[in-house]
Amino acid sequence: MGMQAGGSGGFQSEINVTPMVDIMLVILIIFMVITPFLQQGITVAIPRDLNNPEVDPAIIKESSVVVSIPEDNEFYIGKERIDKDSLKSEIESRMKDKQGDERIVYIKSGVGVSYGNVVEVINLIRQAGVDQIGLVADRKKKGGTEAGAPQ
Repeated sequence: MGMQAGGSGGFQSEINVTPMVDIMLVILIIFMVITPFLQQGITVAIPRDLNNPEVDPAIIKESSVVVSIPEDNEFYIGKERIDKDSLKSEIESRMKDKQGDERIVYIKSGVGVSYGNVVEVINLIRQAGVDQIGLVADRKKKGGTEAGAPQ
């Protein structure tokens, strides 16, 4: 873009876009620097060294329903081995006479069991009409941490 010399005093019909380009480049650089910080997510402080809540006394009753998963694709209700296909119907039959707070199913899962198997069992329990699900964990030992707990 050239400048006109002289004192013609007329209006200039060309727009000077150089300041606009400068501002746009600065804004582009700001967005390029800020964008990676926005995609990282929120920092959450994970609780450590917490004591588990008191053991639910209902878990040791004979009438309570406890689904145990010691290994992948191995399911037990109480001490009776159950097929995954019949797990839902077995839970429905054991829950048909229970009311209110008694309608809870406890899940005990081994350390090496994959997350997907536990989620499948939770989905089957919910399909059986049970909304209260208890996850069973070992209590923290005094003076130490549980096996497998982050330190």
